[in-house]
Amino acid sequence: MDRFIAGLYRSGLSVRPEGFRDWALRQLQTVIPFDAAMWGSGNLRDWRLQNVTLLGLPPDYPRALEDTRAINPMLPHLIKHPGIPVDMQSVCADEQFYKSDLYRRCFRRFGIRRILATGHADPRSGMISLLSLYRRSRRASFSPEEKALQQHAAFHLFEAASHAYFLHLNLTFAKERAAGGAAAVVGAGGEFHEVQPRFLDLLERYFPGRKRARLPFPVPPPGQTQTHGGLCVISQPLGDLSCVRLWPSGPLDRLTERERQIVYSVTQGLSFKQVALNLGVAPSTVANHLYRVYRKLGVNGRGQLADLLYPSG
Repeated sequence: MDRFIAGLYRSGLSVRPEGFRDWALRQLQTVIPFDAAMWGSGNLRDWRLQNVTLLGLPPDYPRALEDTRAINPMLPHLIKHPGIPVDMQSVCADEQFYKSDLYRRCFRRFGIRRILATGHADPRSGMISLLSLYRRSRRASFSPEEKALQQHAAFHLFEAASHAYFLHLNLTFAKERAAGGAAAVVGAGGEFHEVQPRFLDLLERYFPGRKRARLPFPVPPPGQTQTHGGLCVISQPLGDLSCVRLWPSGPLDRLTERERQIVYSVTQGLSFKQVALNLGVAPSTVANHLYRVYRKLGVNGRGQLADLLYPSG
């Protein structure tokens, strides 16, 4: 188990985040034998999954599971006891389960005989994570030792997946990282799949009445910086999801990309000629851009400009 956990965190950069769950589930099979698995995340409000990774199951399995959620006896236990493994065998006797509508309409169709699930909930972000392991043999019950292993592994799976996402986010937004900013991974509707605590801090400060578990504004088009309620927001695609970074809007956010390039260059002590050579423009173009920057920001020289860019204290 220790080797498995260490491998999860060490592989944060070597495994792409959109494929991390599938890779991690295959690693988990070396610790706990199982025939199929589902790892999903969703909304704490109704415990519905929006982002699902399947191993050894067809794409229509989550729909069948959703269609039978009202008669699934495991769900109330997962909601009431997050972080604690729930075995179908412990909440529904075999004789009852194998004769039930739930088994007939869902699990029998996919050859599932034994089920072990663990859910985690984050009330602050409004997110849930669910890990379910399945076996196809009725004789292959999950042992108490395996339940304890799953509980331990699930926590680190969820944490390592988040770690992998944000390692890649730091690379994705290398040029856009701003002091006091933070990042999240969201779906097309702005629902959270991974989110940093600082990201939630900023949303709570600038959007105190927002709904949890999603952005309070639309996901911006990739690469386009927008301003919402005093926050600058930019996104980049990540598979079917989007990486979103936000930071408090400041004076420099009023500038164009070329103006920011010139500001960063001249405040490092470069001459107009050196800046022009680096950017492939004429020195007079640099001077004209800088003059407009001074007017936009209300400053009178490089010293005041540097104070905006690198405030003391």
